[in-house]
Amino acid sequence: MNFQNEINKQTGLPILLQKIVAVMMILLLSPVFILTSIFIRLESQGAAIYSQIRVGERGRRFKIYKFRSMYMPDDPKYVDINLIKSDREGVCKKLFRDPRVSRVGRMIRKYSIDELPQLINVVKGDMVLIGPRPALTQETDQYDYKSMSRLETQPGLTGLWQVSGRADTTFEEQVDLDIRYIKEKSLLTDLKILFATIPVVVFGRGAY
Repeated sequence: MNFQNEINKQTGLPILLQKIVAVMMILLLSPVFILTSIFIRLESQGAAIYSQIRVGERGRRFKIYKFRSMYMPDDPKYVDINLIKSDREGVCKKLFRDPRVSRVGRMIRKYSIDELPQLINVVKGDMVLIGPRPALTQETDQYDYKSMSRLETQPGLTGLWQVSGRADTTFEEQVDLDIRYIKEKSLLTDLKILFATIPVVVFGRGAY
């Protein structure tokens, strides 16, 4: 109860402002959207943008949009990774050299271009610009009580753990950073994270 009270007292960037910024970014980055879509389709079969069910605030399910960075299951280059051990401990599986990822996919992942379609999610109200990353359903099914705290606010396009190491952080560190963000959420915190995201993306730090 005390944790919930702490959350309710904190406010970040106004939602309407975030939606306006998201629309402006979509328009500004439209050439990137077009070129990325072309390169993905030229390299491998399948749609350039795909949707996936993720878990948001208080367990709400929604469709997240991403540029496809992997080969499709029916592609000859696709590799089944079910028997491959994760390179990261915890419920969130991560392979630092995922054989399913295409050449274009590695590039757009490194610079977070694959996440750009989530600006549509921000406009729709499914997500915000800053917050914990939306988790897969199979991940939240394994969450313990502490990890469930990540679902106490709307998921974001970027967040505290994204600017604190991205995939180089462990799952436990990600949870701790997300909980810290939720408790310290403020306009100043959101602005700091937003600006700190720029060099992280430009230099591809912690991206795989």
